[in-house]
Amino acid sequence: MLSAPDKVATRMTEDQELNSARSRIEAAFDPELLSAASQTLAELLTTHARSLTEPDTPVLNWQSPAENLKQALEQLLQAPTEESVDSDITNRIQNFRLLAKTMLDRGHNLQNPRYIGHQVPASVPLAGLFDAITAVTNQVMAVYEMGPWATAVELALIEMIGTEIGFTPGEFTGLVTHGGSLANLTGLLAARNQSCPEIGTLGPQAQLDAAPVLLVSADAHYSVTRSANILGIGTEQILKIPLDEQRRIQPQALEELILQCRSEQRTIIAVVACACATPIGAFDPLEQIADLCEKYKVWLHVDAAHGGPTCFSERHRHLTRGLHRADSVVFDAHKMMFIPALSAFLFFKNKAHRFTAFQQQAPYLFDPSAPEIADYDLGLRTIECTKRANSYALWGTWALFGKQIFADLVDVTFETARTFHNLLKEMPDFEAVHDPQCNIVVFRYLPDWLAALPLEQQNMIHFRVRRQIIESGEFYIVHSVLDGQAAFRITVMNPLTKESHLRQLLNSIQTKVEKFKDTIPASVQTDHCEQT
Repeated sequence: MLSAPDKVATRMTEDQELNSARSRIEAAFDPELLSAASQTLAELLTTHARSLTEPDTPVLNWQSPAENLKQALEQLLQAPTEESVDSDITNRIQNFRLLAKTMLDRGHNLQNPRYIGHQVPASVPLAGLFDAITAVTNQVMAVYEMGPWATAVELALIEMIGTEIGFTPGEFTGLVTHGGSLANLTGLLAARNQSCPEIGTLGPQAQLDAAPVLLVSADAHYSVTRSANILGIGTEQILKIPLDEQRRIQPQALEELILQCRSEQRTIIAVVACACATPIGAFDPLEQIADLCEKYKVWLHVDAAHGGPTCFSERHRHLTRGLHRADSVVFDAHKMMFIPALSAFLFFKNKAHRFTAFQQQAPYLFDPSAPEIADYDLGLRTIECTKRANSYALWGTWALFGKQIFADLVDVTFETARTFHNLLKEMPDFEAVHDPQCNIVVFRYLPDWLAALPLEQQNMIHFRVRRQIIESGEFYIVHSVLDGQAAFRITVMNPLTKESHLRQLLNSIQTKVEKFKDTIPASVQTDHCEQT
């Protein structure tokens, strides 16, 4: 046992350690440090934004995974120890500047107009500043009292966007989730609980006459397949609906599938349509699909994660005609509304379905003394409990610029894609795989000598050229494989991308592909000439 003097000494040492800990915490929470860091970050962000229009600024700051991981670890290993913590604000800001600049220098430059890759936007810059308020003050929500303003913002946006879609005011509802995949899962869970509630309560013990099915666009996002797995429906119970030559659902084929399921006494959980599908941006004929779903009393779920915001555009609104007739709709603000990720909306046409997905109780969260607030406790509707308030960026952008900016972003990026499609028709040996409906264009470069090669070799050249392009930092594009044949794929997700950038891309592809010609045996090229 410690003697009395030893106990006193130990207590003094512990008190000193706690006082040191408090001092370090106070230094980290110092408003003056936040002020200085904010000014430094504003300067760095402005310089970075200006640099992105320079022709030699890389789109992707490519490093190998191992090299990036090594450098990230080095920064952590060099972090101050307990003994070396410096409370001087000037020194802290110097270190903050170095770390922030590293993040900017190593990151992916989506604001570069030569970024035309994935369906992730060059978000409206000021939207990120609204989002920063969420992060700095840690705005979260589950029950109303934890996030009263965040709840109000989310519900206001649900009302405004739902009205743009065409839902009847007062009859619909919605929620915001972290991503379209989670929104698809939640919407399909509601559909499953509506048609087969016993799966949710009894699981594998549920007594069903036949396995229930999902009727899904053959080009639907892979998150639908994942959802079927998670929901206990089973990926083998997904029946793919045949597509037409424009890769849209064929209504006649859908009706035949519905009648087939009826004859086999199989419950249809939902029909899943797309507005638009990821491969080429095809919009399914929603009016005809909704007619069939209403006729046969089947839940219609529409994944409009990418194309939903076209409803803001007078020019392109026709693409989403009938969207308001779906029972559930996924609608990503972090795609065509150009908001930082992640902010995905899920709408229910019938507000009675708002609690269909989740009906569990959590007595430590939901207050029985205030039942009138229960409808504002949005945690009742989502798979998430603590949820980041991920609507501030959209609310701030809408309130600052008005809803017209969302129409403008759709119109400009769609028109840029159309410009690119016209360039493909002008350039020798380039071919568009489809006539674009939106800002997604899939295309190939197939000179005669390349077309003469086996398909596997053609594909490999496409893949290698794409890899060369992105690793050089010149452009960022992605690849696609349609019907077994590789192609290049762009999505115009930067409204500042110009025709000059697109011409530069085509020239770059042509130059890089032609360099492979010298590696092809002359006999292959000769054989092709004789055949033609």
